[in-house]
Amino acid sequence: MSINAGNLDKNEYFYGHKACAGCGGSLAVRAALKVLGERSVAVLPAGCMSAVGFNFPQLCFSNNAIISMFAGTASMLTGAEAGLRRKGYKDFHAVGFAGDGGTADIGIQALSGAIDRDDDIIYICYDNEAYMNTGIQKSGLTPYGARTTTTPAGENIRGNIRPKKNMFEIAAAHDIPYAATATVGYITDFMNKVEKASKIRGTKYIHVIAPCPTGWGVPVNDTIDVAREIVDCGLWYLAEYENGKFTLNRDPKEFTDAEKYLLRQGRFRHLTKEDIDVIITSRDKKWEKIRKEWK
Repeated sequence: MSINAGNLDKNEYFYGHKACAGCGGSLAVRAALKVLGERSVAVLPAGCMSAVGFNFPQLCFSNNAIISMFAGTASMLTGAEAGLRRKGYKDFHAVGFAGDGGTADIGIQALSGAIDRDDDIIYICYDNEAYMNTGIQKSGLTPYGARTTTTPAGENIRGNIRPKKNMFEIAAAHDIPYAATATVGYITDFMNKVEKASKIRGTKYIHVIAPCPTGWGVPVNDTIDVAREIVDCGLWYLAEYENGKFTLNRDPKEFTDAEKYLLRQGRFRHLTKEDIDVIITSRDKKWEKIRKEWK
């Protein structure tokens, strides 16, 4: 059954948090927990969501939730799932919410190990494309050209010079039971992928774009717009990997203006026409490969 406004759980499992206005990560956590419900245990490493969700004496989760070590989201999920199962609990979900740095950099070993063991967990990476909680430093998922505090924009080097890691395809390369990409800009697609993951046995990985207005340099009321536009202009795609096959969920016949998407954000406003051409060329090569191999 497809999730929509009419059948969405009316209860709230993540509320009263201290996230910044317009936080895409908090929206991703809230939406996912409304899908998974109260019989879920959440694991969150050091990062934005643990910082805003565990403020003594307030706990902003109405289901069970715990903070893990920065590198240990997936390994703690393994322990939580195994412990609850050993205690005789059934019909529950062990779900992790980790940022881009906690996933693509610090936590990638534990995630790889969990996939290799095929632990029955759901791992959700809320990707705001930098270490936002500690001052907007570059992560392995920071896109090419983005300005961060560790990749400043200067006369010779204009922002990050490395491409964004493809964590979706890295997870798929493990022959994981299920992996998907999503964005809070298309929230129904994201929630339906969480719902689908909850019904699959084994390790599931969902990578959701979750803009940070502070780090991206956009107004707080633009979160959904930029999270949708990143897909519409082709710089992110919605896809799934299941049973050894990739499926493209959305294939725009024509991309919207990628230059407009980039230059509306403070982190990209320094880019030259030549820099933008590099990004668009890379996008087009990626889509040529996707359309050739996945359809």
